[in-house]
Amino acid sequence: MDYTTLIPQVRDNASRGEQLLQGSRLVVCLGSRLAVSLFITAFEGRHQLVGASTAAHEALTTLQQQPVDVLLCTDQLETGDGAALVAEAKRLPSPPRTLMVVTQPQRTAGIRAAIRAGCDGLCLEANLGCGTWLQALTAICGQGLYVDRSLNTLYLQHYPGSGQAPLAPLSARECQVLQLAAGGHRNEQIARVLFLSVETVKTHMRRILQKLQARDRTHAAVIGIRLGLVDWPDPG
Repeated sequence: MDYTTLIPQVRDNASRGEQLLQGSRLVVCLGSRLAVSLFITAFEGRHQLVGASTAAHEALTTLQQQPVDVLLCTDQLETGDGAALVAEAKRLPSPPRTLMVVTQPQRTAGIRAAIRAGCDGLCLEANLGCGTWLQALTAICGQGLYVDRSLNTLYLQHYPGSGQAPLAPLSARECQVLQLAAGGHRNEQIARVLFLSVETVKTHMRRILQKLQARDRTHAAVIGIRLGLVDWPDPG
């Protein structure tokens, strides 16, 4: 693919993505040494990149040593694999938000393993560059859900604990709140869109989690999508 005409757009998306990560502690674990080097260069002088590696055990050591907000990895690594790394990361006392870039979508076993581990986002490497990266980061950093459209069905089939019926029906307003939360909107943004106070949004979210028996916003979004209460977040 020729990215020449897209250089300004890609640079703008990268800059906006970096802004989203401001204040977050980021670990990257990628199968390509070139990609890792470019990340390090892009985040030169930035405090948020606290770990960069090409092997799962190296990234896990960093995750175990300090709190991390976001883990970005690829499915294929020099040593280990991204799905196993996601699973280990999600078992930590304070698990990070996880985004896995799928380089080999035909290897569905690894993708299923990452989903079962509770991976928060899945991107296809082939679709990166033209906004997908920024859309995924926006959702992940906002405690939302991002899954490449071609992986939607696979995600729903294999996300753990997403098939139970709600304890009570969601109200129309709660469905609106959940729809926005699934797209990565923070409570403050949801409040602005729906003309509510932030405290009211928090109350709605607590009720949603209780009714859906969800452990967090991402889990609630998956349950809501699977039950037909909300739609897949529009990637724009």
